[in-house]
Amino acid sequence: WETCWFKVELSIPLAWAGREVHFVWESDGEGMVWRDAQPVQGLTKEGEKTSYILTRSLKESEPHSLTLYVELACNGLFGAGKGSMIAPPDPDRRVTLSKAELVVFNRDVYELLVDLEILLDMAQLLGEENQRSFQALYTANQMVNVCDVTDPSTFPSARDLAAAIFSQRNGDSQHTIHAMGHCHIDSGRGVAEGRGRVWVELGLIPVLLQAQQFEWVRSCYPGLYARIQDFVAKGQFIPVGGTWVEMDGNLPSGESMVRQFLQGQRFFQEQFGRMCSEFWLPDTFGYSAQLPQLMRGCGIQRFLTQKLSWNLVNSFPHHTFFWEGIDGSQVLTHFPPGDSYGMHGRVEEMLKTVKNNKDKGRVNHSAFLFGFGDGGGGPTQKMLDRMKRMSDTDGLPRVQTSTPDQLFSVLEKESSQLCTWVGELFLELHNGTYTTQAQIKKGNRECERILHDVEVLSTLAVAQDREFQYPSSQLQQLWRLLLLNQFHDVLPGSCIQLVVEDALQFYTEIRRAGAQLQEEAVQSLCRNLLQPQARSTPSTLVLNTLSWERTEVVSRPGPDGTETLALVTVPSMGYALVQEPFVPPQPVAVRKQEDGSITMENGIIAVCLDTMGHLTSLQLLDSGRSSVPDGCYANQFALFDDVPLYWDAWDVMDYHLQTRKPVTTLLKPLEITLAEGLRGSVRFSLQVGKSSTLTQEIILDAACPYLRFLTQVEWKEAHKFLKVEFPVRVRSTNATYEIQFGHLQRPTHWNTSWDWARFEVWAHKWLDLSEHGFGVALLNDCKYGASAHGNILSLSL
Repeated sequence: WETCWFKVELSIPLAWAGREVHFVWESDGEGMVWRDAQPVQGLTKEGEKTSYILTRSLKESEPHSLTLYVELACNGLFGAGKGSMIAPPDPDRRVTLSKAELVVFNRDVYELLVDLEILLDMAQLLGEENQRSFQALYTANQMVNVCDVTDPSTFPSARDLAAAIFSQRNGDSQHTIHAMGHCHIDSGRGVAEGRGRVWVELGLIPVLLQAQQFEWVRSCYPGLYARIQDFVAKGQFIPVGGTWVEMDGNLPSGESMVRQFLQGQRFFQEQFGRMCSEFWLPDTFGYSAQLPQLMRGCGIQRFLTQKLSWNLVNSFPHHTFFWEGIDGSQVLTHFPPGDSYGMHGRVEEMLKTVKNNKDKGRVNHSAFLFGFGDGGGGPTQKMLDRMKRMSDTDGLPRVQTSTPDQLFSVLEKESSQLCTWVGELFLELHNGTYTTQAQIKKGNRECERILHDVEVLSTLAVAQDREFQYPSSQLQQLWRLLLLNQFHDVLPGSCIQLVVEDALQFYTEIRRAGAQLQEEAVQSLCRNLLQPQARSTPSTLVLNTLSWERTEVVSRPGPDGTETLALVTVPSMGYALVQEPFVPPQPVAVRKQEDGSITMENGIIAVCLDTMGHLTSLQLLDSGRSSVPDGCYANQFALFDDVPLYWDAWDVMDYHLQTRKPVTTLLKPLEITLAEGLRGSVRFSLQVGKSSTLTQEIILDAACPYLRFLTQVEWKEAHKFLKVEFPVRVRSTNATYEIQFGHLQRPTHWNTSWDWARFEVWAHKWLDLSEHGFGVALLNDCKYGASAHGNILSLSL
């Protein structure tokens, strides 16, 4: 990731007067040209940008001597992976500068070559049954006959032949392709050195997203940012997306998704005078069924992505359709039929766009996203020149440079016959991202909770104490850190090690600052209650930041500094003072049986655990019904092989289910740690795989209808996948999973390919399997990967 600087002193020969002069730079590292202390153009061999135009036609009045600087990074367009773009960075990587030259660029020869390329592609790809392919072939042949490469005066005649065929127009019914320059930069996979390289050739990049990246350019490259604002005002540069980053579409909470739109839309309004009307999320690993409602609530009624073209099992049936969320909200949705956001403007891609379109007859317009869209290379001049020749040429679809608004406006006019897709847009790939990098998943959930609590307590403090200053700016800074970590390669865990380290540091900062803000709010809100003289007996203040009354066992400091337990009832969004210990009507009883098993009971539920920590019985006492089937073990840990086809951090394949091995090596058998009173608990330890250990404490509190499992794993395995399974005595064809501001049902059977493709799914804080009058739910505080097949609930650890 190191960079170095080259000072380049140029002297253009006087004999080059009237010629087009380029500075050519070829290297296997990314570079950026600086001129007059401003970045002016990115240089990347992989992105076909290897020359910087010094002058289109050298004039005598122009300076013939000048100084440029080239900043060169020790990474390519896709990072610095050793042997693969998804491999860890190569610490011994070397960058070679293979060419640095001052050249005369022959524009006539370049244009002639582009003409021939388009004609030859038409001849090859339109097919023998199409007379246009023969017309293109014979025209190219005539051009070769006319053109004498040693005599530039013959070039115009050859070009006239090409212009004649390109000027033969299409009929009115021809499909129209809306070409939009596109640049997709992964904010979380190595952005520090690339923040400015891609933003320079503004005339060629009409579409770019992510408010966070605009903010980086604003702070790091103010001169460049001023140019961006000018181009946006002229309509030559289109910010799209409406969110702070291209976030993961599954794992952020509902509130986090709202904040993505809030921070993004506010930034675009403040900086560019407009909000985005399209949600643009081309590269996220699936899309929550709650997104249509959130989009509509944030002023967005249009959505574009292409990621479902990556489905491994089923081909998605539409490219243009209405997407309906869990509340009935609908958004007009478009997938570019070329199934890519990195087109190069070639004839083959145009024909593929028309052929692939699955909504022929319903709509006659589609998007075409061109540019080195992944890695941030953006469009090139050659791509534009190819498409200029195809703007309205008989035999090819009509191609026009367009904007998102122009595309969606015409799709809206054609939308009367469109189909509707209800529910989530599930990506049948990258299922491993629900579990990869456990510390990032835990940090996200914890920080979402911390920021929620700070805002609740600060709002209550403002309502009670007018002198309290609501921490708006601090909260915005902390939210933006959390939103950045929700980028679709950070929260999923598919980023490089350096980004993981940054992300964990951001979570540490949110925890630290959040705890301080929470303490300040509590001090203001409960100042009188916290004064020692305000109460005659020692008491503990307990706050409830949730919107329902809660009765729970809490831990509080005792007079001698030890922790003591108390059973408290705290009202919704309120507090309670705990003074005298409250004795529950039914204390917890924990008993060891003769066979070494242990029973736990609190008057609501009764459980039995064997020496391995398996749950052999879980009974709701009022119903008299056991939740664990006879002969089955719940709380069963299982280890699977995890060797995907390619995307190691991203994927877990369906065939991993065939490698299931129950964890059976006991290190420390089940033992009682708390036997009675307000809390009962037991503990045991297992060996997992060859080198890992797992310690679990199982807790049952008084007056509590659920059993808690506190699990610590020291993980030292490679290419293994650990899950915990709960077979339950419930029969239902659907399981219910929590998602953002709601829930979603998915089948527990694999009747169809659409069903079994969801062998591993995502959920937020719970999944539930219920039948009429009875059910079992599995809750968690930091996990997202899950599954429910048959009667087995499984949580991926």
